[in-house]
Amino acid sequence: MSKLALLSVSDKTGLVDFAKSLITEFGCQIISSGGTAQALKDAGLAVTKVAEYTGSPEILGGRVKTLHPRIHGGILARRDIPEDAADLVANNIRSIDLVVVNLYPFQATIAKPGVTLEEAIEQIDIGGPAMLRAAAKNHAYLTVLCNPANYPTYLEQLRQGEPSLEFRRTCAQEVFTHTATYDQAIAQYLTAQTQNLDQAPDQETANPLPQEFSLLGKELQTLRYGENPHQAASWYQTGDQPTGWAAATKLQGKELSYNNLVDLEAAKQLIVEFTDTPAAAIIKHTNPCGVATGSTLVEAYDRAFAADSVSAFGGIVALNRPLDLATAQSLIKTFLECIVAPGCDPEAQAILATKPNIRLLITPDLLIISSNSPEVPPTVKVIAGGFLVQEPEEVFASTKNWQVVTTHQPSPEELRELLFAWQVVKHVKSNAIVVSKNLTTLGIGAGQMNRVGSVKIALEQAGDRSQGGYLASDGFFPFDDSVKTAAAAGIRAIVQPGGSLRDKDSIQAANDLGLIMVLTGIRHFSH
Repeated sequence: MSKLALLSVSDKTGLVDFAKSLITEFGCQIISSGGTAQALKDAGLAVTKVAEYTGSPEILGGRVKTLHPRIHGGILARRDIPEDAADLVANNIRSIDLVVVNLYPFQATIAKPGVTLEEAIEQIDIGGPAMLRAAAKNHAYLTVLCNPANYPTYLEQLRQGEPSLEFRRTCAQEVFTHTATYDQAIAQYLTAQTQNLDQAPDQETANPLPQEFSLLGKELQTLRYGENPHQAASWYQTGDQPTGWAAATKLQGKELSYNNLVDLEAAKQLIVEFTDTPAAAIIKHTNPCGVATGSTLVEAYDRAFAADSVSAFGGIVALNRPLDLATAQSLIKTFLECIVAPGCDPEAQAILATKPNIRLLITPDLLIISSNSPEVPPTVKVIAGGFLVQEPEEVFASTKNWQVVTTHQPSPEELRELLFAWQVVKHVKSNAIVVSKNLTTLGIGAGQMNRVGSVKIALEQAGDRSQGGYLASDGFFPFDDSVKTAAAAGIRAIVQPGGSLRDKDSIQAANDLGLIMVLTGIRHFSH
């Protein structure tokens, strides 16, 4: 008897050629449903519709097609169990040898702007996962394919006789990963839709994170190594649709490394803070070493580079405007690992092509981000025996709730300078200090075990440029020593969270020394 294959796919990549080979080379009989059946018929291929095979019409507008004993009995029957064979005969059911299914495009649907909950729910596949899971469970007796990339391998296995158990088991494993990822996308979407419905009356103690959290991904690329050459590493994509860096266009350069991707993510999170005016950020080991705005993009980059030209060597550059000719000419003056921008002019691309090792990435949605966007995922950190999940940092800083606590009040221009420093310090590893002036960083102290050390590093780096400058601290000052050190270096104003039991000492020191001090009421520790 000829082999029986069930084909029902949303992604029709390679479908017609695959089905043609099944029929012409191996004499397979094909049953199919909906759009898949129509596509095969349009290609002139013989196909039996599921409704004809089961004797039951599609109902509920197509919601019920394959949920039938002739389908699932044929998939789940164990061919070496006499009782199963007897059930097939008694119910006029044929064993199905091949199940080819992929699922409704739920993730692509929810990625569309303005999609409604009702539209999303209609793309939750029921019959597809049921068939996939049944076939994967019974892979000892049949083959299940959910990925068009496996079509050629399956055909080659048939040409050699029968698909091997190893191949069938690999395909089954891929199915369970596929359905798990699909279900996770649905669960996360519905959680986001309903997260405010069941919150406790006390909003301050309500936890917006789900009680169960899973993280699944599909390997996108094996990386040369991880943080160090002796560490293996891979890059995984969450979901079926490429997003984030997986969706970026690499115009030139070597393959992205583990450290490149980590630094690129840090660069994106920083540059998105600046949308109103041209800005550039240079990242080194996840910390900014130079950040600036300017009237033009090249001015912003040149200022950022001059802030710490030594550390900029081998850095990651993020730009918030399409890359132009003048900026490209400035960029090629030093060695850089990566450049990312929302666009690139042809003239600029031609200039950068003279430095073929520079990785040039274009991502039009570089600056498209909001607190409700899936592009702002929660932070996940692995620990022994589990992992930690937290909400992402607030997306955009604002002076709305800031409190001026000194006699001297900031002018609108000074407040803008303080906001700039605060936006940058948020992205520096704690303990973090940023010294800036003219909307340009001058000195950055990062990752020190005490705040005094970070203050000294930032001021030493700024040198004489700190005269009339601005200082931001990601955490409060537990003592007034840092305020006195900043004043001695010529700092004009300080922005910090406040909240120390000895805030009054720092405020008094600022008043005594003629400084402006602003408290934000929010802390930006980053580990």
